[in-house]
Amino acid sequence: MSRALIIGAGGVASVVVNKCCQNSDVFTDICIASRTKSKCDALKNKLDGGKTKITTAQVDADNVPELVALIKEYKPDIVINVALPYQDLTIMDACLETKTDYLDTANYEPLDTAKFEYKWQWDYKERFEKAGITAVLGCGFDPGVTGVFSAYAMKHYFDEIHEIDILDCNGGDHGYPFATNFNPEINIREVSANGSYWENGNWVETEPMEIKRVYDFEEVGQKDMYLLHHEELESLAINIKGIKRIRFFMTFGESYLRHLKCLENVGMTSIEPIEFEGKQIVPLQFLKAVLPDPATLGPRTVGKTNIGCIFKGVKDGKEVTYYVYNVCDHQECYKEVGSQAISYTTGVPAMIGAAMVLSGKWKKPGVYNVEEFNPDPFMEELNRFGLPWKENFNPVLVD
Repeated sequence: MSRALIIGAGGVASVVVNKCCQNSDVFTDICIASRTKSKCDALKNKLDGGKTKITTAQVDADNVPELVALIKEYKPDIVINVALPYQDLTIMDACLETKTDYLDTANYEPLDTAKFEYKWQWDYKERFEKAGITAVLGCGFDPGVTGVFSAYAMKHYFDEIHEIDILDCNGGDHGYPFATNFNPEINIREVSANGSYWENGNWVETEPMEIKRVYDFEEVGQKDMYLLHHEELESLAINIKGIKRIRFFMTFGESYLRHLKCLENVGMTSIEPIEFEGKQIVPLQFLKAVLPDPATLGPRTVGKTNIGCIFKGVKDGKEVTYYVYNVCDHQECYKEVGSQAISYTTGVPAMIGAAMVLSGKWKKPGVYNVEEFNPDPFMEELNRFGLPWKENFNPVLVD
């Protein structure tokens, strides 16, 4: 019997709530908390009546005393953070104060600079160890499953992994001229930032969208993909033995890139505050307000995602290549939980990771990235809860 406090009520939180209810043997009680309690209540109303008892609460995730008060009142065994990455540290502070296990899906980033780094959260390691509690960082798909895939590859197929290419393909079509599949503010910050990859112990920085490759994805087809910086490169570079190069590629269509360039050119993607009619506004936050809410894209998104990792390395002195990936159908996700595949592929691993901690399989004091745990039970649960994976031992490599 376990209690989970789920902070956030957007598209990903909706999937986490659905999946916790499907896994009611582990999650007997859940509390959904957000700044907007009506969103929490709407989720509760959809799923009430099952084995999992659902309650809701209002909380400001920027406010540590409010978070502490809620945790002390509800007494969860774990806090699942699916709020905004800006709020990771306040939620971690509250977990420390109440000695409660913690899990999130994306690394902390400051509001005023698009910096995707783990350093702020890794700084909590000793404090979590002393408190005897576990923090699992980045347990969505990428980061998240991509780290579990890496640990699984290392455990079963390699003595050393020399190269990792993470390929994130979204072949979905929502019919809008321009929309983002997850939080627009986070998505656009990520895409418009400089790219970078890890090679021979150093970061190599690139201009945004400077490096392009074409890849033929199973069940999706041939797509243009671009090199981005992504946070799991940072942890995998430390935790995977023998690594010489790690790259991350994401697919984008021409229409998306044209719209994004135009918005950049007119200053709408800026995170620098400007004065407008006597008020300070951040252009990117205003843009987020006028774009379609990703949580509403589910019913209109068709097509599939294909996300995975290609590994190159050695086993018993011989060169080995290995590709492990998941294909997810937007419409199937919508039929099951009412969301599109981007939210689904993030929310399912968050639930599985929390279940790993609650079951004791991933329970050790400190702050950890997912590849630092035993991947096998997590990989089994991916197949059980809707993200089955496929393997290819002779993949086409990315040049």
